Amino acid sequence: MDAREAREILAAAELIVDAPAVQQAVDRVAAAVSARLAERNPLVLAIMGGATIFAGHLLPRLGFPLEYDYLHATRYGNATTGGELAWIVAPRTPVAGRVVLLVDDILDEGITLAAIRSRLLGDGAAECLTAVFADKSTGRAKPIRADFVGITLPDRYVFGFGMDVRGAWRNLPAIYALQEPA
Repeated sequence: MDAREAREILAAAELIVDAPAVQQAVDRVAAAVSARLAERNPLVLAIMGGATIFAGHLLPRLGFPLEYDYLHATRYGNATTGGELAWIVAPRTPVAGRVVLLVDDILDEGITLAAIRSRLLGDGAAECLTAVFADKSTGRAKPIRADFVGITLPDRYVFGFGMDVRGAWRNLPAIYALQEPA
């Protein structure tokens, strides 16, 4: 997608969560994570690339020792619907015996997050908790429920604050939804 097309998409999109509300959601997640993990020295794993923005805002709000690493597994790439899970990068830090906090941008269908959690537990993680910036209300059962959720979003294609639309607009400080067809 070129810059002109990306700007057209944003211009036609609907703002559904403004920037102050996004930051309040991050504050709530940080407080809940701190209450649960402050004495645990967790390994925090951000799931690339969507979790980059959320993790970058969340981690400075966590006033306790932790280790940070990342992994990259996706079902989306630049598409708007999920496909087969692809592991791009496994975490470099061993997870065996560790309390792990997975950080992701959105819990949509839950298939990707559930598969990642299962793999980490299979690799010996003592506990694997999940923090998502957004949980999408799909109306369907999900194979996983996040331990920490910033906001709940409607069942629409959303972008901003780490979530992209065809590779663009992860950098927005607010959340937008694509226009729904008439």
